Amino acid sequence: MLYAVVDIETTGGYAAAHGITEIAIYIHNGEEVVDSFETLINPHQPIPMHIQALTGINDDMVADAPDFREVADHIYELLHDKIFVAHNVNFDYSFVRHHLEACGHQLQVKKLCTVRLSRKVFPGLASYSLGRLCKALNITINNRHRAAGDAEATATLLGMIVNEDQAGVIADTLKKGSREQVLPPNLLREAIDKLPNTPGVYYFKNEKGKVVYVGKAKQLKKRVCTHFTGHSISQQRQNFLKSIFHIDFVSCGTELMAFILEASEIKKLWPANNRAMKRFEQKYSLYHFEDQNGYIRLGIDKHRKDSHALYSFNYLLEGHELLRKLVAQHSLCEKLCFIQTLKEACTHHASEQCNGACIGEEAPEDYNYRVDQAIKQLQDLLPSFILVDQGRTDDEQSCIWVEKGKFYGMGYIANYADVNDLESLKSAMEPYPSNDYIMNLILSHQSRFPAKAIPLTIIQQNSEAIDFTFT
Repeated sequence: MLYAVVDIETTGGYAAAHGITEIAIYIHNGEEVVDSFETLINPHQPIPMHIQALTGINDDMVADAPDFREVADHIYELLHDKIFVAHNVNFDYSFVRHHLEACGHQLQVKKLCTVRLSRKVFPGLASYSLGRLCKALNITINNRHRAAGDAEATATLLGMIVNEDQAGVIADTLKKGSREQVLPPNLLREAIDKLPNTPGVYYFKNEKGKVVYVGKAKQLKKRVCTHFTGHSISQQRQNFLKSIFHIDFVSCGTELMAFILEASEIKKLWPANNRAMKRFEQKYSLYHFEDQNGYIRLGIDKHRKDSHALYSFNYLLEGHELLRKLVAQHSLCEKLCFIQTLKEACTHHASEQCNGACIGEEAPEDYNYRVDQAIKQLQDLLPSFILVDQGRTDDEQSCIWVEKGKFYGMGYIANYADVNDLESLKSAMEPYPSNDYIMNLILSHQSRFPAKAIPLTIIQQNSEAIDFTFT
């Protein structure tokens, strides 16, 4: 078994927009280095000053160096039949693979990360950065932050790992089904192994324990692993992977509950790597106000955030249909509801469908009474129900509570629980903030699975304990 220990210096942090300035490859047979190659490379772009200060490689040094295309064939020959080894392997591999691909070579080899291997073979060290790790293991690094110096030190580290690997960590990592090759360098495999394949929400955390990403899943372990597949060369992905040190999770009874919890957690934590969620927002709403003459006016307008809306709609036509229905049932004035825009009395005044509020013939208190009745009817149309579904275990059921068109909260009820009133049921719910996005999720689910929804009025009227042993 031959290993190709690789280290590169670059002009930046991701392959799509940056070049390689130096590469070193040490061929290792598991006992010693048997071949090596190193060269400066002209990246055909300026080297940033901070990188010059770090590596000591400046524009003058690479001006006469070969273009990557000139050495691509030789690099490919050295790598294509070896195991690619590097400290934080996905970084070096993404650069080399990307630049080889641009030269017509498809590099598809197994990888080993000496960061991940060291965490397993030499557990408990304060740091696994190359410099501190070598200091802890008494490995000398000559010419730090240069490709040859770092590659030589990494090759020495690999030899020590091979000698100390009594548990077969390398062999396990190289197995076809192993995820070790694709996991972020700072994330322990045990963090993946403990994830269940159940619905839930997962949290990626950085070295300090701060949440950097929140996601939801129908199957937690399967979904989390998809984050680490592929070879994206974008800066966002590279920085994202390097930031992941820990994973926490919360199991949920259903995928819907995971959706709701994810939306709530993103709004509360606003993690750096979560792009703004595509929130569902109602486009139109029905509002009411009192005009200068004392009449309560009803009208439809574009939805305004943080405003007190009587009802909200996706489509303007939907709102007008509801408003016309209220007008007809409660003898309201179409002009005062902005359905008609005539300067004089509304057309319904002549047919006695309007009592003359539009021209002051009906007293405001009489007209407003009917408006209040219409608003009360509207409030009664707002849904109040619970959604009962499977729980996290076979011994419980999940419950989502909606009251007067607003999401209140969710929780879990033990099977055969003695629940016979709304207050005891509500006390088992954990409150969450409601918004249009969450309500749309719940209402869509209710329309797909109507048998899972129980109106609160039924629970209120039922004096016997409610049977929660169904889905």
